[in-house]
Amino acid sequence: MPGGKKMPDQRRVHFIPPNPVKREKRVGIYCRVSSNSAEQLNSLTNQVSALTRLTASTPNWLLVDTYIDIASGKAKSNRKAFHRLIKDCESKDLEIVITKNISRFGRDTVEVLEGLNKLRELGVRVIFEQEGLDTADTDSALMISIIESIAQAENESRSENIKWGYKRHAAQGTSKLYNRKCYGYENDDNGLLVIKNEEARNVRLIFELYLGGFSIIGIKRELEKRGIKTPTGKEKWSKRTIDVMLSNEKYIGVVRLLNAGEHQEHYVSENNHPAIISKEQFEAVQIEKKNRSNVVKTDDGVKRKSRKYSSKREK
Repeated sequence: MPGGKKMPDQRRVHFIPPNPVKREKRVGIYCRVSSNSAEQLNSLTNQVSALTRLTASTPNWLLVDTYIDIASGKAKSNRKAFHRLIKDCESKDLEIVITKNISRFGRDTVEVLEGLNKLRELGVRVIFEQEGLDTADTDSALMISIIESIAQAENESRSENIKWGYKRHAAQGTSKLYNRKCYGYENDDNGLLVIKNEEARNVRLIFELYLGGFSIIGIKRELEKRGIKTPTGKEKWSKRTIDVMLSNEKYIGVVRLLNAGEHQEHYVSENNHPAIISKEQFEAVQIEKKNRSNVVKTDDGVKRKSRKYSSKREK
């Protein structure tokens, strides 16, 4: 250096930390439909497609799996896919669950809230896309409860509309249930009940045997002895099947719909279809069944007779 003078060191050292790695949130899509009809399956396809696009377009979201349940609205729900989703959440495989709306998350209020509470306990975030609700937002908890109640009310209203439709068709005589076939009958090309001759002969035989003194078990043995198959094609008859047939008004051309009990309103269609058994013979069987019954009603309640009905032919 000129003059031998040393210049001061102007360098500065800066520590630059590494950029934090952005960890992706593991996401599961849950979809549910109430049946496997074409309409519901189309709805399912749309649900999966829309939620998959939403997941793919959200930064730091990684789709892990899609969980699909197809179940009946009224039958007891087993929700296999939902239970698998819960297990994956317990294993820490999922952090976020996204579904189309509250009604798709569960069948009713109890099912929805149970599922939500379970996922909250596991620290899993739940997003309802259609309602724009997110359990990560504390204000959403109340809204979820309110909207779920509304969805429940809508489902109940829909169920009532279906019942009303059944009643209307029953009252107008247009219900297809009037022509639901049973043993002894089949449907013609127009869907109407017509007699199936071979089975009708067996129906008449059962009524004749009963009025001839045979017990239910005696009739069962006689049918099996003659090689007559049951309504489901089996060789062994059940006592219950024979007993129900002996009280089935359909064999005299009568059909009752929406009959929930002795004191409930219902609809009766007389001369609905050709009779296999005469009304006189049918009524005689009902009187005989009552006489043979081991149960009697008294002012003190229901009691059993000291002796049961038996017949020599039963042996």
